[in-house]
Amino acid sequence: MSGTADIPVSRVEWKGAVRIIRSAFPPIDLFEDIADPADWPLLISAEQKTNPRIMATIGNLDLVPEGRRVGGNGASYLMAPFTHVSTDRPSRFTDGNYGVLYVGDRFETALFETIHHHARFMARTKEAPGWTSQFREIVMSVDAGLHDLRQLAGELVPALNADSYAASQALAQQLRGAGSDGIAYPSVRHPDGECVALFYPDCASNPLQGRHLDYHWDGQRVDLVRDAGSGSVFRVVNLPSIG
Repeated sequence: MSGTADIPVSRVEWKGAVRIIRSAFPPIDLFEDIADPADWPLLISAEQKTNPRIMATIGNLDLVPEGRRVGGNGASYLMAPFTHVSTDRPSRFTDGNYGVLYVGDRFETALFETIHHHARFMARTKEAPGWTSQFREIVMSVDAGLHDLRQLAGELVPALNADSYAASQALAQQLRGAGSDGIAYPSVRHPDGECVALFYPDCASNPLQGRHLDYHWDGQRVDLVRDAGSGSVFRVVNLPSIG
């Protein structure tokens, strides 16, 4: 693999793709409103005159090109990852200076990905065992031409390193700078699962809220997941403890 030009671009069309997010983040009214995204800057300006904290809610809209903004029902789930960014929250394909929308090909993939990151946080902060956090399932469609690492995993091992994001962030920065819409890659946390890292919100559509989920932390790992609606509890298997 000599460079990013050697990475093929594949059309990824997923129905029923899943993203799981913390329930602590409420929808953003502006993105959910029926107003055309082209009118958002004027609406924000008017709202700021009576609500100076509006920008804390909306985030930095300038981080999303005008032509790639999305609005309407559920748009918060697509826009928020791009307007609320921070170098304090880097991830596999960004150092935190720009947003990425991560989506799994199925519920189990999204679940295992989020369980891993939640467990690392819980271990780092030495949280006590118990039912600790609430999450919500977002089901959506993905339709985009993405740089595809799924068949090149053996040659691009550094970008899929389980413990370091250095190579993957460098790769993503190159691809995004060259005009890429995002990356398709094999899930690092769920065998046989696939993920996408989308660089723009319009690469996904039709986001719908699904189940509310509770994660149980046993002091070493997330061992149980509860469907808050039905009360059903499921044991998580085949995940190592976080050391």
